[in-house]
Amino acid sequence: MLESKDVERTLRRIAHEIVEKNPDMAEIALVGIQTRGAVVAARLHGLLAELTGVEVPLGEIDISFYRDDLKARINNELRDRQPVVHASRIDFPLEDRTIVLVDDVLFTGRTVRAGIDALFDYGRPARIQLAVLCDRGHRELPIRPDYIGKNLPTSRGERVSVHLSETDGEDGVSILSAVEAVE
Repeated sequence: MLESKDVERTLRRIAHEIVEKNPDMAEIALVGIQTRGAVVAARLHGLLAELTGVEVPLGEIDISFYRDDLKARINNELRDRQPVVHASRIDFPLEDRTIVLVDDVLFTGRTVRAGIDALFDYGRPARIQLAVLCDRGHRELPIRPDYIGKNLPTSRGERVSVHLSETDGEDGVSILSAVEAVE
């Protein structure tokens, strides 16, 4: 769906939209949801600095313990899943700031809800905006992104696979069928 050059162009467009919607960059901070959302946030951070000359604060947040879906159905039996925990890093005050929460793919909205819950443990931002590289629909919660890189119509059984050079050695986005997603 997206090749390397498309990912770069998409992130550049999101950065421009953030600048347009937020005239005072001194009030902005980026927080990426671990893991790929943090990578996307770091890239946006660099693009915002390039566009405005302002180094906005950058953080990353782990939502593992804020998820409401730590149980999974395995062979028709409900079992606990062990979350993979990453470090959170928010070393700036959230108060009086607009926090742009960043993730790679928006699906049901549950990850974003968990991200918002986690942010409030660090403080109370003036406002939270949401930026996503891909929006695949199928929302279960009333969450809508402020900045969308690409809308990807998918079926519920499909999976969106995001590859970023920092974590996967290359950039790209593809849609996997239900069969491919299991393999």
